[in-house]
Amino acid sequence: MNIVQELIDELKRESVATRKLLEVVPEGKNDWKPHEKSFPLGRLAGHVAELPEWLALVIKKNVFDIGSDHFERFYPNNKEELLAKFDEKLQMGLDTLASMTAEQLEEEWTFKYGDHIISQSSRYQNIRTWALNHQIHHRAQLGVYLRLLDVKIPGTYGPSADDRGM
Repeated sequence: MNIVQELIDELKRESVATRKLLEVVPEGKNDWKPHEKSFPLGRLAGHVAELPEWLALVIKKNVFDIGSDHFERFYPNNKEELLAKFDEKLQMGLDTLASMTAEQLEEEWTFKYGDHIISQSSRYQNIRTWALNHQIHHRAQLGVYLRLLDVKIPGTYGPSADDRGM
């Protein structure tokens, strides 16, 4: 089994569902949020769109300090910008991942905030956690936001209630 190719294939599969959800984010609701502690809709959608870039963060550096290393947070102005950013970051993630070897995936990677270590394990494990699972987590949050806004939700791993006409 080629573990790098397996990660690429998984990213491609998950990206289909992610893009479908980003396509239904409504215009003019960027500031809406379900709770005062929640991200606004536009920021959450922007975060989902930018997350494939985390592959490059994990692959190109041995340590990422979210407190001091540059990571530009994306706030889309409209759906066209949101989808363009997702496509750009997805291609960046796929290209970067394709440059990896299985041996490089075994190397240690550290994610921290100043002196506080958030995660320290193999690049492989951090790709799974901070690129793939992290995106799936926020994609699910985005789906809840959209449901609360009465937006029809596209199916992810099969038909949604909206797809079935329920």
